Amino acid sequence: MDYTVEQGWLQQARRAPSPNWEHRPPGCRPELLLIHNISLPPGCYGGDCIERFFTNCLDWDEHPFFEEIRDVAVSAHLLVRRDGELVQFVDFDARAWHAGQSSWRGRDNCNDFSIGIELEGTDDDPYTDAQYTALAGVSAALIDHYPSLDGGDIAGHSDVAPGRKTDPGPAFDWGRYRRTLADSGVHA
Repeated sequence: MDYTVEQGWLQQARRAPSPNWEHRPPGCRPELLLIHNISLPPGCYGGDCIERFFTNCLDWDEHPFFEEIRDVAVSAHLLVRRDGELVQFVDFDARAWHAGQSSWRGRDNCNDFSIGIELEGTDDDPYTDAQYTALAGVSAALIDHYPSLDGGDIAGHSDVAPGRKTDPGPAFDWGRYRRTLADSGVHA
């Protein structure tokens, strides 16, 4: 599938606008694709809890784990569901709240210059074929759309926040992702 970015939005994604974003600092453009994982409750797939969490609509009493994240306001630009469905929460030209305290190649505050892509999953559960296909296609479209991005600036959350974050985890097959991306004409 070919993916298209228009005015900061992926045309093939369902939109679920999050209030958890800001304008990027002046002069900052997307220069890093940052891969994450999330499941809510942990290890549970297919529900709408991630979407409700990123849009500040999660019922904190719905599951005991949610008490641990009650005061957290986060978002990502994009979620890739297990079946490959895409949900976009924040305009790619804006600053989503996904990386937290982070650093990449000597630059702090990765939210300022990155695009955050969440995979529905955990560190240890294998990701699906549909997720690898969608992630590679979206990555290629973003790299094509934003000249400030290139295939060499793709990292996991664990790379920008070592010791604090572990995602996308050992279950994420970086080699497979990079090969699939290369098949799209992008060398990462």
